[in-house]
Amino acid sequence: MLHELRIYHCLPGKLPALNKRFETTTLKLWEKHGIRQVGFWTVAIGGSNHDLYYMIEWENLAEREKRWTAFMSDPEWIAKRAESEKDGPIIQNLENIILSPTSYSKLR
Repeated sequence: MLHELRIYHCLPGKLPALNKRFETTTLKLWEKHGIRQVGFWTVAIGGSNHDLYYMIEWENLAEREKRWTAFMSDPEWIAKRAESEKDGPIIQNLENIILSPTSYSKLR
């Protein structure tokens, strides 16, 4: 089992728009493509309050490649993403990290 940590650094004032996109569009499309979220977090103390952290669970890198590619090329996602950014970009930059559990990790 692998976990993918993604950190979206939003432009100032754009985190609500990103949250709305996940709530109304992205998660439904993830379900369609079999993408499994572990959870979503915002910063309560420390760092930047313009960031969204989330994790996705994958069986292996081959599953990630297949499902993520299908999601990213889905015409509905492409259209909805463009619509959500009609007033300008939401994300300044993002970090993407694939994590492997240690032998003593509760999540394996």
